[in-house]
Amino acid sequence: MNQAKNAFLLAVDIGGTFTDLTVFDIQTGDLKAVKCLTSYDNFVRAIDECMAALGLSISNALSFKHGTTLVINSLLQRKGSHTVLLTSRGFKDVLEIARGNRALPYQMHYRKADPLISRERRYELTERSNAMGESVAAPDLLELENLAHQWKEKGVESVAISFINAYANPAHEETVANALQKLLPHAFITYGSQLSREWYEYERTATASANAFVGPEVGRYVDRLSKGLDERKFVGERYFMGSGSGVISFEVASAQPVRLVESGPVGGVVGAAAYAQALGISHMVAFDIGGTTAKCALVKSGQFDIKTSYWVGGYEHGFPIRSSIIDIIEVGAGGGSIARLDVEDRLRVGPESAGSFPGPVAFGRGGTEPTVTDANIVLGRLDPQARMGEDIVLSVEKAREAIWQKLGEPLGYTSEHDVPQIAQGLLTLVSVKMSAAIRKITIERGEDPREFVLFAYGGGGPLHSVELARELSIPKVIVPIRAGVFSALGMLFAEVESDESRTFLAPLNAANLIHAVKLCEDMLSVIKARMPASQSQNDMIVLRYAELRYKGQHHTLRILWDSNTTSDSLQEHFENTYRQRYGHVTAGALIEFVSIATIVRHAVQKPNLEAMAIQSVAGAKSSPTTVQREVFLARSRSWKKMPVFQRAELPIGFAHPGPALIEEYGATCLIDEGDRFHIGRLAELHIDVSLT
Repeated sequence: MNQAKNAFLLAVDIGGTFTDLTVFDIQTGDLKAVKCLTSYDNFVRAIDECMAALGLSISNALSFKHGTTLVINSLLQRKGSHTVLLTSRGFKDVLEIARGNRALPYQMHYRKADPLISRERRYELTERSNAMGESVAAPDLLELENLAHQWKEKGVESVAISFINAYANPAHEETVANALQKLLPHAFITYGSQLSREWYEYERTATASANAFVGPEVGRYVDRLSKGLDERKFVGERYFMGSGSGVISFEVASAQPVRLVESGPVGGVVGAAAYAQALGISHMVAFDIGGTTAKCALVKSGQFDIKTSYWVGGYEHGFPIRSSIIDIIEVGAGGGSIARLDVEDRLRVGPESAGSFPGPVAFGRGGTEPTVTDANIVLGRLDPQARMGEDIVLSVEKAREAIWQKLGEPLGYTSEHDVPQIAQGLLTLVSVKMSAAIRKITIERGEDPREFVLFAYGGGGPLHSVELARELSIPKVIVPIRAGVFSALGMLFAEVESDESRTFLAPLNAANLIHAVKLCEDMLSVIKARMPASQSQNDMIVLRYAELRYKGQHHTLRILWDSNTTSDSLQEHFENTYRQRYGHVTAGALIEFVSIATIVRHAVQKPNLEAMAIQSVAGAKSSPTTVQREVFLARSRSWKKMPVFQRAELPIGFAHPGPALIEEYGATCLIDEGDRFHIGRLAELHIDVSLT
C-alpha cells in the first residue's frame, strides 16, 4: 500500500446539484471538504475541480471511494443504450404483465408505466428448465446465432437475458451469455441469475433489463474514471459506493451497475451508523436534505435495515430492481425544489428541481423559478456573502423578486412586504413533505419517532431539522461536523461488501434450519471464490438474513440470524418484528422461509472520529466571535435578531441557548427560540428541542 507523505483517504459524491469531496489525512486526523457544481457533460471534471480547490493530488490517496447518481438518473430519464431482452419462449411479455395488482385502485385512469424495453425489442429463445432447475430443453444455439446477426445489423449495444426458472439453475443463462459474448464481442451482456438467484420472475427480468440498459454508459464512465486515476498516478484501492452498506470494486460496478442505483445517499447512512455506534445512540433517524431530494433511514443499535427490492420511479409508476439496498425513504424536496402554482392556483413544491444548472434563482446562473434555497435566503437563514460551493455567491434581491413575481402577485398579495410570509409558507409546505418521509419510515413501520434522535446532514438538513423535529416531537437533533458533505464523508466508513441470496421455500422448523445453514455455507463459498487474492478471509464479517412470512402471505420480513439461532428463537424474532410492524401476530400460524441471504463485509482503513474531532476544533475559541443577523422565525412568524456562530470556533463543551445560527462550509444550522445547543465530544452539535 502506498504510504506517501500526507497520505489520505478520499471520497467523492456526485449529486444532482453539487459534487462533494472529502479528504481524511490518516496521519494528522485532518478532514478537508469541498463542494463544486456537478458538471453533467463530464462528471469527472467536477472531481478535478474539487481536488484543485483543495490543492491536493489524487496520487497521494490511499483509497478512492465514489458515489454517483449516474445510474438512477439514466433509469429515471430512460436515457440508456439500445437494449434487447431475450427470454424463454412464451415469456417475452413478463415486463408488460408485471404484477397483477393495481397500485392506485381508486384512480380510474391509472396506467402502469411503459416497460423499460419495448415489445419490439423483446425476443424469445427455445430453451427450458423445470422448477427444480433441471434442463428440459437446451438453448437452441443456431436460433441464437440468427438473433445475434439481426441485433448486430440493428446496432444493439446491450442484451439482457432472463430465462424462466434460471434462479434454480443458471446454466442455460450462462451458456447463452458466453455464446453471445463471442457473437457480439462489443455488446454488454448480462443475465438475471447473475444479479439475483431468487424466484421473483418479474423482478429478475426487470433487474436484468435495467442492468443492460445502463451497462454500456456506466462501463464507459468507469473506464474514463479508471484511466483518469491512472493518468494522475493513483495506485491505491478504488471503489464505488454500492446501494447496500458497502463499497464494490470498479469491475463489479461495470458488470452490475444496478448495484449503484442509490450509490450516493447510502454513504450518509453508513456515516450516521458510525456516529451512532461511537455515541451509543440506539435509535436514530438519519436525515439528509440535498439539492434535489430529502432522504431518511433508520439506524438501530448502530445497524441499518437492508431491503431487497427498490422501485425506480416509485411503486405506483416505476419498476423494481432486485438487489440489496439500504432501506431509504426519499421525497422530491430539497434545496433546489421548485415552488410553483398549479392550475387551481395552489402552491406546490417539488419534485421538480432546478439542479446545478440553472440552479436556484439566488445562484445567478439563469434560474427563474423560486426554490427552497431562495426562500431560505429571503428569510435571512443563509448568509448572502457565504459561498454555496465554489464561485457561487447568493443574491437576496433576485430571490425576493422571483418569489414575488412567480408566487406573490399571482396569489393576489398586494405588497412586496408580504414576501417573507410567502417564503415561510413555501418552507412550511416543504416541511410537510419532509416530515411525511420520516413518518413513513417510523410510524408506518411501528416505530415511535419520539424515541429517536434526528441525525441531520446534507446542505439543507441542519437548516430544517429543528422545525421537523418539533413537528414530530423528536426531542434531540444531532448535526455532525462537515454536515454539508456528509454523504461523501460517510463513504469513508464503508467496508467492502459482497452478497449472495437464494430462494428457499420451506416451513420454519429445526430440520429446515439445518438446510438453511448449509445454503449459507454454499453461498459463502461462492463469495470467497470471487474474492481477490489481496483480500484476507480472516477479517471478514459474515451476516445471514432470512426472509420469512406467514404461509399464504405474499410479503416477507427480513430477519437477521446467526449460527447460534434456533428455529424457536428465529420464530420468536419474526413474531416480535411482525408485532411491532403490524400490531399483532397470528398465533399458531405456519411460518415459512422464502429466501436466504449471506452478506460478507471486509474491513478497510477508516477515519478516526476522535482524531477528526480534535482537528476540527483546533481553531476553537473559549469565547467565539459572533455577528448579529435578523432571521424570520417560523414559530413566531416574525423577524428576530440572533447571534451567528462559526462552527470551527466552537470548542467541545460549548453551550448556548437559541435562537442562533451556526455556519460552516456547505451547511447552516438554525436553532429556534426555546431550544438549546452544545458541542459534544466528537465535535458534533447537540440540539435539545423545545416541544412545548
